Amino acid sequence: MRDNGARFHFALDSAMPSLPPLVRTALVSTLLIALLPSLSGCATALVATGGVGVLALHDRRSFGTQTDDESTEWKAAARLPEKYRDSAHLNFTSYNRKLLITGEVPSEQARQEILAIVGRIEGLRQIHDESATMPPASLASRSRDSLTDAKVKTRLIEDKQISANHFKVVTERGIVYLMGIVGEREGKIAIEIARTTDGVRRVVSLFEVLGDAELRRLNPPAPSAPAPVENR
Repeated sequence: MRDNGARFHFALDSAMPSLPPLVRTALVSTLLIALLPSLSGCATALVATGGVGVLALHDRRSFGTQTDDESTEWKAAARLPEKYRDSAHLNFTSYNRKLLITGEVPSEQARQEILAIVGRIEGLRQIHDESATMPPASLASRSRDSLTDAKVKTRLIEDKQISANHFKVVTERGIVYLMGIVGEREGKIAIEIARTTDGVRRVVSLFEVLGDAELRRLNPPAPSAPAPVENR
């Protein structure tokens, strides 16, 4: 579920960056449907009522901001210098115009050059650079991260105290990064879920924590009651 962010891998094992957003969304929806038997009733209802579209409607970001975040991720991926595409493995995840960079770069010079290029993307409010100077992660490491990522997201979906679509999860080398616009209690619950998930080495919280009044303003209105039916 891309609930949350695109993950761009500049390595041969990933083809996702080459797909346009609408195609990727269709693939994600198909995957969700395929996973229905293993997901909770909450997740089943999510897909049955519109899947990714429902997530977008219930996001605390405006639709315009969601679109900007999607565009930022693609721009950052496209602007990676050609000379680093084989030696760097980077993920760009944007949430509420804040960009998280994770993965590996070959040198400090490469990191600074990439940061300077990405920093010129219009509309960015902040960059969280969590990239490491080291060789690209192995396929086995990335596979473990994908599994850990799925475990955390599934547990967020299954927890009845929070709404999973308010969170974005990124996992890199066993480190889980949590993004989202949340209340203090929501954030603590999500952090506890992540830190107690098998395979997680460390949790990094990048939440924007708001008060109850501000969250009520951002939350979508509750659906109105259906009209009554009279049988005559």
